[in-house]
Amino acid sequence: MTGDEERGVPAGVLAAERVAARLGFGKSCTREVGRLLACAAAVKPGGTVAESGTGAGVGAAWLRSGLGPGARLVTVERDGELARSSAELFEGDDRVQVLHGDWRLLEGHAPFDVFFCDGGGKRDDPDRVVELLAPGGLLVMDDFTPSPHWPPRFGGEVDGLRLHYLTHSALEATEVLSAPGSSAVLAVRKA
Repeated sequence: MTGDEERGVPAGVLAAERVAARLGFGKSCTREVGRLLACAAAVKPGGTVAESGTGAGVGAAWLRSGLGPGARLVTVERDGELARSSAELFEGDDRVQVLHGDWRLLEGHAPFDVFFCDGGGKRDDPDRVVELLAPGGLLVMDDFTPSPHWPPRFGGEVDGLRLHYLTHSALEATEVLSAPGSSAVLAVRKA
């Protein structure tokens, strides 16, 4: 076991991080968010888990590390090279499916028990993102800048996107720090 594996970084995540480095992809989720994703997937051991914005597969690898034997993960990436490289990472694991195309391809696999919305949908159709969640389904979104203000602000302006999710009538939502300069929104769809 390597030092990273001893500190809780699964081998599949390390492999995905190497793919990201080889491809020069610098937008992968952080290890702090990755650990959150593994926990989220583990909460629904027989559930359907989704990811919008596969990238080089780092987030998907974290999600897979938490999947139960009866769970499945579907992830979508619009960049062909990234989608192919990510699909290679998960060959042999029938629980994981990598799609190439627009985030709306996920609609055919919904409803989701866990949805890591890291790419398409988060900004361009937030209400549809919420609709893809099963009742009790968990939505995870990262890459927010913490704000001590209410309503939350970014760049001196009200962060309308974050406010939308935090106050959505179909969600019970909160924001958590994932690192000193970064936060994530966690939301559960009300039954």
